[in-house]
Amino acid sequence: MEHWCRELFEAQAAKLILYGRALGLSHSEAEDVVQEVFLQLLRRPEPPDQPDRFLVRSFRNRAYNQRRSLWRRLAREFEAHSWFEPAPDTAPEESAAMLALTRLPAEQREVIVLKLWHQHTFEEIATLTAASPNTVAARYRYGLLKLRTQLKGKDHEDLERLGKPDAHLDPASPLGAAGREPFRVAAL
Repeated sequence: MEHWCRELFEAQAAKLILYGRALGLSHSEAEDVVQEVFLQLLRRPEPPDQPDRFLVRSFRNRAYNQRRSLWRRLAREFEAHSWFEPAPDTAPEESAAMLALTRLPAEQREVIVLKLWHQHTFEEIATLTAASPNTVAARYRYGLLKLRTQLKGKDHEDLERLGKPDAHLDPASPLGAAGREPFRVAAL
């Protein structure tokens, strides 16, 4: 049993820490929540049917419980300016992408992290966040548009290294506009 859990930890821990950062936890708080979730997983008599989904749901619940503490909230506000702590060898483009991600509203940031790094579908994210799939898709689309605007003129390949974004539709031309073009699929 411990073997499957170790492999799951190696595959998911870094993603969960990033997700915790997107939810507003400090790096150390996110690590603590990861540890608690894996301890809970080890106590189970058998692995869950979908272990990666179980981890995200358990992590989210514990992360929100963690955030409720007054002292932790004060420490988090003090640390809010640097919730991504880039490594010393981080490329400037990657730092720009991380900074742009920190500037997104929390709901958009959460959906982008779950979609790109955890590879959840909009339906799965909707279930996890108690929002409709259309709301989740809109948060994702608007978040990507904001990232694109913030990173305009920068090399977008670096953002794609962080996670492969899905293609999305450019906004339609206003009705009655001359020279209408069909919808175009644009990559971030």
